Amino acid sequence: MTKFMALQQRLQVRLSQKLILTPSLQQAIKLLPMSTLELVDMLNQEVVENPMLEEVPTEDLQPPEAAAQEEKPDPPAPDKDKDSKDSWEDADYEYFFGDYLDDGYRPRAPSEVKELPPIENTLSTQTSLADHMMWQLSLQTDDDDPLVREIGSAIIGNLDNDGYLVASVDEIAAMSSWPLPDVERVLRVLQDFDPIGVAARGLQECLLLQIERLGLQGTASETIVRDHLKLLQNHQGHELARQLDISIDELKHHIEVIRKLDPKPGSRFNPTSSQYVIPDVYILKTEDGYVAALNEDGMPQLRISPVYRRLLDKKKEHNDETRAYVKEKFRSALWLIKSVDQRQKTVHKVATSIITFQTDFLDRGIEYLRPLVLRDVATDIGMHESTVSRVVNNKYMHTPQGVFEMKYFFHSGISSAYGESVSSVTIKQRIRKIIEDENPKKPLSDSRIVRLLQDEGLVLARRTIAKYREELKIPTSSQRKVLF
Repeated sequence: MTKFMALQQRLQVRLSQKLILTPSLQQAIKLLPMSTLELVDMLNQEVVENPMLEEVPTEDLQPPEAAAQEEKPDPPAPDKDKDSKDSWEDADYEYFFGDYLDDGYRPRAPSEVKELPPIENTLSTQTSLADHMMWQLSLQTDDDDPLVREIGSAIIGNLDNDGYLVASVDEIAAMSSWPLPDVERVLRVLQDFDPIGVAARGLQECLLLQIERLGLQGTASETIVRDHLKLLQNHQGHELARQLDISIDELKHHIEVIRKLDPKPGSRFNPTSSQYVIPDVYILKTEDGYVAALNEDGMPQLRISPVYRRLLDKKKEHNDETRAYVKEKFRSALWLIKSVDQRQKTVHKVATSIITFQTDFLDRGIEYLRPLVLRDVATDIGMHESTVSRVVNNKYMHTPQGVFEMKYFFHSGISSAYGESVSSVTIKQRIRKIIEDENPKKPLSDSRIVRLLQDEGLVLARRTIAKYREELKIPTSSQRKVLF
């Protein structure tokens, strides 16, 4: 039996939904997570790349009310040549952009213009540990002994931020087949440099170098560091006094000497760089309550260049390629101005919503920070959680209680015995306060802190307390204990 295969064509109708991100939408999403400084840099770059954009001169800036009263220029006369109809005129850009097309558009009123020095003129250069060591090495050596300089440079290059030598002597010697005795000799030379204790290979050697420089060789202080550092770390004072055969009062004196030594001699040359934050939003208190004000200092006030815009109205004077280029840049400039304006409105809405939820914090401090999640703000302003997440990213708010990152106001809550949720930040603040008020000779354990919080209506597990304590960078009770 012969089998035949029939080919059939079927027509099926399917309904599907797709989310297509247009270039303008992509641009708006890109602008949301930017900080004010990042936005300013981006706008300045766009002004350079897009000839349709120009910054409004400072002398031309005026309040929005005055700008609204200005008469708009007459629209260009329609082209009577119907045969040369351009699709450009089919788009109702006046409807979408409105006042943005006004040559005299003034989006914001300027604040007081201050002549400030460049930021680089306000910063001082900090000498690094490596530079300080190399300077001393250059004074210590001369051209007749290049080996010391070479080995010394290799050792200095292997110092960490605390001043410790992270490479072994054998590893340094193997870098250029240097004799091991020469490496050890140069290392000893560097250990006599400032700061005292630099180039040590561990905490014990660092402290011993400082004791040697203080002339305390042969004392109980040296013995404690060399032989009984573990007992000192574990706060076993009586056992330490027994092994040293000294009194408790004498032991106190030696412990005080050791306590004044610097365990990180190189840290003074590598201080933690200060992070200068420019708030994106200012929270101001008025008679009617708190209001949010966007920080727009330094923000370029952009408008469409009237010179380039007139090129679109002169069809006969320019070829199609020129007009197509101008049209592209024109659209890009319009969408950018609109996206920036929408971004500012969104940030203001989120900040205003945060004020609504965190009024007690603004009035009374961190202990009154209430639990808040992105969903609460998103529901309040009628936006998606992802939009709120982008807005609060990398932005700061200046409040009556200080400058905080916008993400700081979003924390989970823990139910209390009184039926109200308490923010995790508030609990951390309470833990810090309890530890600050404790007896240093009898520090509170995590279990004891749990019982104290239970008395206040906060039920937490011991591991939760330990987690919060570690996040606060607070050591354990045994490490916090003071011997005397």
